Amino acid sequence: MIGIVDYGSGNVQAIATIYKNLNLECKIIANPSELELADKLILPGVGAFDATMEQLLESGLKEKLDHLVLNEKRPVLGICVGMQILADSSEEGLLPGLGWIPGKVKKIDTSNFVHKPYLPHMGWNVLKPLHESIFTDIEETLGFYFVHSYYFECQNSENVLGTTNYGAKFTCAVKHQNIYGMQFHPEKSHSNGVKLLKNFASL
Repeated sequence: MIGIVDYGSGNVQAIATIYKNLNLECKIIANPSELELADKLILPGVGAFDATMEQLLESGLKEKLDHLVLNEKRPVLGICVGMQILADSSEEGLLPGLGWIPGKVKKIDTSNFVHKPYLPHMGWNVLKPLHESIFTDIEETLGFYFVHSYYFECQNSENVLGTTNYGAKFTCAVKHQNIYGMQFHPEKSHSNGVKLLKNFASL
């Protein structure tokens, strides 16, 4: 069963609708005791880094998530800011992240941009997958839908799962063992997003 973690950040209902349309069991989870029911977890996120971390800490879910992800190695997928909080820290805020994947979230460098508006990076963009079956059957020319001004800079290159270009190449997908993160929004990315969420459920 896919557990969609509801800590007040992210469009949990849109993700749940995709899984229901795929006839895959899912549950929106806001109670720490219910996290045990999930074989895999999705950590959505929308907004600023610190506000997202504050919501997660206030939800009471963090301690249980740490145990399930780090000790029991249950697969987890962070989406947008849900990906960024996987890092150690962010230039956008002062709070520490989850620290599940070594790295820091940095603001996109617009110093060489020619056309305005520079930020946020918003709209469809192609992705270059570097490896991993989570991108099986993805149409690379279609791409995914992005809305962000910050990106995840991995400390270790082996954690880079995919890249895209906006002014310059940046990491848009990360992985460490059972932990995955995507900067784009699968729930807004039409057929590619559906395929990616289905692939995650099949891991």
